[in-house]
Amino acid sequence: MTPPAPQRAWRAACPNCGAPVEFASAASPVAVCSFCRSTLAREGQALRRIGHSAELFDDHSPLQLGAAGRWQGVAFSVVGRLQLRYDQGSWNEWHVLFESGRGAWLSEDNGRHVISVDAPAPPDLPRLDGLPAVGTALRLGDTRWDIASVTRARIAAAEGELPWAPLLERDITLVDLRNPAGEVATADYTDPLRPRWAVGRSVALGELALTGLRVASDKTLAARGVECPSCGSALEIRLDSTRSITCHQCKAVVDVSGGVGADLAFYAQDNPDVDGAQPQLPLGASASMALGGPATDWQVVGYVVRCETEDGTDDGEGEQAFWREYLLYSRSTGFAFLVDAEDGWSWTVPLTGAPQTAGDTALWQGRSYTRLYGYGGSIVYVAGEFYWTLERGQTTRNVDYANGRYRLNREQTGQEVTWSAGQTLQADEVARAFKLPPDRHAALRRDAAAFSGGGALKGGLGGWGPGSISDWLSGRWFAIVVMLFMLVFALRDCSDDGCEELRQVWGPDSPEVKQCLRDRASGISRSSRSSGSSWGGYGSGGGGHK
Repeated sequence: MTPPAPQRAWRAACPNCGAPVEFASAASPVAVCSFCRSTLAREGQALRRIGHSAELFDDHSPLQLGAAGRWQGVAFSVVGRLQLRYDQGSWNEWHVLFESGRGAWLSEDNGRHVISVDAPAPPDLPRLDGLPAVGTALRLGDTRWDIASVTRARIAAAEGELPWAPLLERDITLVDLRNPAGEVATADYTDPLRPRWAVGRSVALGELALTGLRVASDKTLAARGVECPSCGSALEIRLDSTRSITCHQCKAVVDVSGGVGADLAFYAQDNPDVDGAQPQLPLGASASMALGGPATDWQVVGYVVRCETEDGTDDGEGEQAFWREYLLYSRSTGFAFLVDAEDGWSWTVPLTGAPQTAGDTALWQGRSYTRLYGYGGSIVYVAGEFYWTLERGQTTRNVDYANGRYRLNREQTGQEVTWSAGQTLQADEVARAFKLPPDRHAALRRDAAAFSGGGALKGGLGGWGPGSISDWLSGRWFAIVVMLFMLVFALRDCSDDGCEELRQVWGPDSPEVKQCLRDRASGISRSSRSSGSSWGGYGSGGGGHK
């Protein structure tokens, strides 16, 4: 595919270095010289230098100026780029020009992409100091929006054609709002009295029929030149979107969002449960799975163990349940998660919009969900690469909703709310997709039967006795069941430490077993513990606004 032919092109020499500067759109008022980085404004038939753009941080995005594609049947080309930075890293806003002459933005959003168009700001959009808190609803005209995040950022660099002059290195406030129609709006309060407004929808790069992309977008360490600041080992960064990576040698979690040459922050993982926390789906493992769309090739690139806490903090005391999240990456789709919780597996993907909530009900795409649990989460162990920055003590507040096997999760981290949606999975589906050998299938199975004496016994008697409830509740079958229950509990109390079920399922050095042993030592029996959210950690919106 070739880029759409512009209705009218305009070319002039850069007043700073003399290099040719070409405008694909005669309506573009600003461009950045690709040679000297001067920011140039058009004044009639001349160019005036109005500033200087910093060098772009080479994040190895597959997109570049001149790339072309189609969206909703209309051809476009990539003509400009803004690179924005904030405390958690950076993201790109690509300015695209359609063959009709209309511009739009192709932006990064929670590990995926959004195409948005500029529009007049709603007349009832509040001033920045009058906005409700993050996570609350706001009605603008006839549309309900949820305030998803408030981000302090700055434009660090720019290139190509842009619809307005970028104010480099000036702090700006961006507010993201999401609605039940699957849309995300961004209010740019650079000018507090005249905020810019853009509305977009999620799009997968694979849907855009892109050509002219950069070669080898998954650059490795040789292109990034990053060493672990803790032990000096080479960090093999494979993804263009990576913001945090775990050192394979010392297990330190390293913040690489600052780019090459930056002082890299890190934290050492002081975790006694490392051996038991290792993933059952190895980093780098691949599978073809249909996660909310057609079957796509996914690769495991990150792994997190989290513990459930009642208040969103980890004080190291009291009852805890654990869950595991596998970050999956697809070049054509973006990111998704596989979640391994106590009573089952599930998959989940971040949403562009936000479900409509009322009381204990959430409505999304015509389906009504009922609230299950509210709980906190705290990171226990990390391995691999992540598109957001992981920090020591990072905690979340989560709410899970369900409709049959369908699931929704609302996660709040600081000044950001992320919604995710997905479905439950059978353990055997996961094992088959990743082509695990048969002897590994049993270790992946998570259900209520594995964590309660009655459930485990029922599973063991499947198909053994009569099929009706009345048969079980009468005669010798009921007596046999009672005797077996008594025998199981008697043997467990006198022959082991009460944690054998967990040891067989999760491994002897797992966080679950160590927590169980702590509970037994403090007089808390396994049967008296409540996991709070049995789907604890079902959703993982990740973190990081962009």
